Amino acid sequence: MMPHDGLHRVVCLQNAVSAIVKWRRDTSQKLTVMRYFISQWKIVFSLHYYSLTLRSCLCLMDVLAKTDKALHVCFTAVVFLHGAYKTTQSSLTDEMLDVLATTCLQLNDARHCLNARHSSVLSLSQAAVLMKVVANSSRSTVQLIEIELAKAYLHRSLTCEDYDSNSICCVTNIYLAVLYYITGQYKRAIDHCALVTRSHDHSQSQCSSYVVQGELLPRIDDQIDNILGLAVFYQYIRTTTLNEEEERRHVNVFTPVLFAHYLDIKFSSVRKSHHRLPQTPFADEILRYQNFFCDSPEIFVTGVMVYRFASRTKYPSNHHLLTVDRGENKSLILSQLDTSMLVELLQQSAVEHLATCREIEARDFGSFVTPDFKALYAYKRGRYQHCLQLCVRNVRTTIVNTYHWCLFVPLSSEFIQLMDDDIVSLIGLTTLVNSLRSSNVPLLAFIHQMTLSLYLMTRCQIKLRHSVTSLATTLDYVQIAQMLKFEFQRLRLNEAIPVLVDQHVLKFVKQVMSRYTTVSH
Repeated sequence: MMPHDGLHRVVCLQNAVSAIVKWRRDTSQKLTVMRYFISQWKIVFSLHYYSLTLRSCLCLMDVLAKTDKALHVCFTAVVFLHGAYKTTQSSLTDEMLDVLATTCLQLNDARHCLNARHSSVLSLSQAAVLMKVVANSSRSTVQLIEIELAKAYLHRSLTCEDYDSNSICCVTNIYLAVLYYITGQYKRAIDHCALVTRSHDHSQSQCSSYVVQGELLPRIDDQIDNILGLAVFYQYIRTTTLNEEEERRHVNVFTPVLFAHYLDIKFSSVRKSHHRLPQTPFADEILRYQNFFCDSPEIFVTGVMVYRFASRTKYPSNHHLLTVDRGENKSLILSQLDTSMLVELLQQSAVEHLATCREIEARDFGSFVTPDFKALYAYKRGRYQHCLQLCVRNVRTTIVNTYHWCLFVPLSSEFIQLMDDDIVSLIGLTTLVNSLRSSNVPLLAFIHQMTLSLYLMTRCQIKLRHSVTSLATTLDYVQIAQMLKFEFQRLRLNEAIPVLVDQHVLKFVKQVMSRYTTVSH
C-alpha cells in the first residue's frame, strides 16, 4: 500500500502545485488586463480634463511609444477625437493644429512649430512637410487628415502679418488651389487660382522668389506626372553630358504665375459641370496664359512643357465654360477655414485606430476582437444594417469573453460626440444626478460594451423596420444584461468616482421596444 499511497500523494501534490500556478497565472493576467484598461481610461480622461498642449503631447507620445503599442495607438485615437471635439466647439487653434500635425507625422520639433505661428514662411514650410508626405503615400484617412492640416497651415501663412512683405502669397495660393482640387472642393480651388492669375496687386517679379515645387504636389493628372518625370530625365542628361551641376536646383519646379494659368485651364473640365458658377469666355484664359508666358523673364523647362501641352489640348466651346467672378473679394476667399471635413476625418481615423487597439488587445490577452467602436461609427454614418451586424456579433462575443467584466467604454465628451442625442441626454441626466449626490468629487462615466451594443441594435432594428419577433430576441439579450449587473471594480482613477449608466440605458431600451411594439400592432 505504501508505494500506492506515495504515488497518490505525488499526484495530489502535482495537482495542487498546478492549481496554484494556474491561479497565479490567471490572477496575474487579470491584474495585467485591469492595469491596461485603467491606463487607457486615464489617457482618455486626462485629455478631457486637462488642456492638451504641444509639449504635453510630445511628452506623452514619447513615453507611450516606449511603453505599450496598444496604449500608443489608443492615445493617437483619443488625440484625434479630442481635436475633433475642440474644433467643433470653437475653431482650429494654432495649438491644436500643431498637436494634430505632430501626432500624424510623429515629429518632435516643438520650437519650429511655435516659431511658425507668427511667420508666413515657416507656416508654409509646415504645410510643405505635410504635403511631401501626402505626395509620396496612398490616400489613407491619416493622409486625408494631413491634407486638411496642410490647408490650415497655408491659410495661416496668408493671414500672418508678414505675408504681404514677400512673394510667398502666390505659391501659397497655388498649393491651396491644388489641395482643394484633389479633395473635390472645386469652387475654392478656382478661387485661389484666380487670386494669382487675376490679381492686379502682384507682378511676375514679385512672385519669382518662390517656385512651385513638384515634389510637394499630390497627383493632379498624368500630364503633370509625365512632365515632372521628363524634367528629371532632361536634367540628368544635361548634368551627365555638360556637367552643369548648378542647374540641378531647377528640377521639378514651376513658375508660380504660369503654373496658376495652367491650373486655371485645367479646371475647365470641372467648371462646365458646376452650373452655379458665373460664365466667362474661355478664349480670355488662353490669351492671358500666352501673354504671361511670352513676358516671363525666366521660364523653367517644366513650364515650357506644360505650356506646350496646354496649347495643343482641345477645350470645350467658350459659352459652356465657367469660372470665378472677377470681382471676387480677396477677404472673402481668405475667410475662416472650413474645418467640417477635418472633423469628420479625425473621427473616422480615431475609430480606425480604436479598432486596431481592440485587435492588439485580443492578441495580447488571448481574447476576442470586440467591434464596439466600428458599430458606433457605422450608426453615426447611417449604415444601420452594418451596425446591426456588428452589434449582434459584439453582444454574442461579449457574453463569452473572458474579460467581459472590464469591457467598458469611457463617456467623455470625446466619445460622446459619436453618439446620438437620446443616449447623450440620458448619460447627461445620469451624470448630473450623481454629481449632485457626490458634491465636489469628480465623476467618470462609463457604459459597458454590451449595453451600448444593445442600444444600437434596438435603434437599428427600428430604423430598418424589423418585425416584433426580431426585437424579442434583442429583449432576451437585454434581460441577460440586466441580470449580469455589470460591476465596476473599486478603481482609483485620479480620486474620481466611476459612474455606470448601464441600468438606466437598459431600462430606456426596453421602453423604446415597448413603444415600437405598441405602434407596430
